[in-house]
Formats: sequence, C-alpha cells, structure tokens
Amino acid sequence: MIEAKSIGKFFSVINEKGIAEGLTAVLNVSLTIPDGKIVSLLGPSGCGKSTFLEILAGLQAPTDGTIHIDGKLVLEPLPATRKEQIAYRRRYRFISPLANGVFRDHPKHDIAMIFQDYAVFPWMTASQNVEFALKLRNAGRTGPARLKRAELTEKARFYLHKVGLSSFANKYPSQLSGGMRQRLALARALSVEPKIILMDEPFAAVDALTREKLQDELLRLWNEITPSPITIILVTHEVQEAVYLSDEVIVFSPGPGTIRNRIPIETKRPRARTDSTLVEIQERIFAMFQYDLNQEADYSI
Repeated sequence: MIEAKSIGKFFSVINEKGIAEGLTAVLNVSLTIPDGKIVSLLGPSGCGKSTFLEILAGLQAPTDGTIHIDGKLVLEPLPATRKEQIAYRRRYRFISPLANGVFRDHPKHDIAMIFQDYAVFPWMTASQNVEFALKLRNAGRTGPARLKRAELTEKARFYLHKVGLSSFANKYPSQLSGGMRQRLALARALSVEPKIILMDEPFAAVDALTREKLQDELLRLWNEITPSPITIILVTHEVQEAVYLSDEVIVFSPGPGTIRNRIPIETKRPRARTDSTLVEIQERIFAMFQYDLNQEADYSI
C-alpha cells in the first residue's frame, strides 16, 4: 500500500530579472493507493503530476509530508530550517560517506519506473537493455536467489516475448519503432518483477493507434500477473486514457498541484472505449477542466 501524507514540493527559481522566487509545484497532497490497482494522475501540463510521481519513486525528496510504501518511509522531507539541517546532518553523519557503497543495488522499495522518453540505452540491444536491469537487481541478491548469467539471458528473453519483441531481441533501439521502444521499456520494468510500476506519460510519444494498442498490451500484461497483481500509477493528461485504464482517476488542479477530485472507475474489464459509462465520466472530467479554465461551473457532481 502506498500512503502519501500532506506532500508538498517547493522550488526556488530565478526569474528573468535574476531575482529568486518561490514555485510551489505540489501542495498538500494526501492519498492512499491499495495494492494491485491501476491509478491515473490526470491534469494539465505543469500541475505537479510528474513531480509527485518522482517523489513517490524517491527520485525527489518532498519539502513537506511523507510517503510510506508498505509502512516504510521512502524519503524524509528536506530540512527547511537551520535547526532541521543540523539535526539531519547529525543523524546521517556516519553513514553518508558509506551510503552509496553499502546500499548500492539494494533497492529499499520494489519499484520500477517508465519514462516518457523510453530511457533505454541506445548502445545496447533490446535483450541487453533488459539484462542490464536484471543485473542491477541481481547484484543485491545472495545464495539461491542470485541468478546465473544464462538465467538472466533467459529471463530477459521471456519478458521480451511477453511484450511481442522476441524477434527483435538483438536489435538496437534505433532499429525499433517508437511503440517497440516503449514495449522494450515495459519489458525491462516487468523483468525485475516489481510490486509497483510508475509511468510518466509512457505513451505520449507514439501515434494514436499505437497508443491504444500499447494501452491494451499494458492491461493484458497486468492481468496476466494475477494473483499477485502489480500496482500501476500512471501520469497522463489524456482523459480517455486515464478513464479506460484505471480503477481510479486522481484529478489534479492547475498548479500548484492539489487533488481536485478522486473518481473511481467501477466498470468491469475488459472495457470498451465507447462504453457509455466511461464516456460520461470523461465528459465530467472535461467539464472540470473547462471550469478551471473559464471559472464557469457547467457541471454537477
């Protein structure tokens, strides 16, 4: 279970006059996400969705609040005052020089992340890209849990087969289409068998037809993982995508990012994109965005 409590993120930025100003990207976001659900973070560009996702992943520390995954703290909030800075340094003064060496390749939380720009290594083949992720995870294992080289290769090929890339295992990313590169990123994320996958606009760089196909592929793979389903948190600004894929849609307000609405999607899967219930929910969400833009309430909830 993911528990976010009063998450805030504040940045100091320099304006065009060279004067420091404050920018609040995320403001007082609290939510709980049960295991095995698909949840979308939906909102306009610049509303703090990706920032919040990176805080969930531990790639950024929150300015305020805490994230717990299965009861374990992801990252502490950054110290904001001199007193907090002194306490922070005192707490970690012994382990800080050793942290990278001692804890390297020992993930604290079982998370994989998929980015918008694929984030695959262009100098590695598809198979090598997946094996690389497996090697990182394997480095922290000992005894029977540690996989041998042949087992890593076999596992990489298994997940490439899962996403329909078996015949492209020895191709480089430059030899793959955009949709194939995103499938490769998905194979790499699935290969380490995480409990949580965080996805930041994963299908934004492909055409509409490929996007729909990838959405269906994602649901198929997610469904095949049961009875131990993966929790998926998806950042998107596409309303139809969010409603079609999700068990719940978290609607963010324009910046600073706060939770505008939480909308459960109770339509059973498999779903049809033209389902009248889904279309009605999409229209409600569009009406919310229209209200935020025009400050005219033309919907009822």
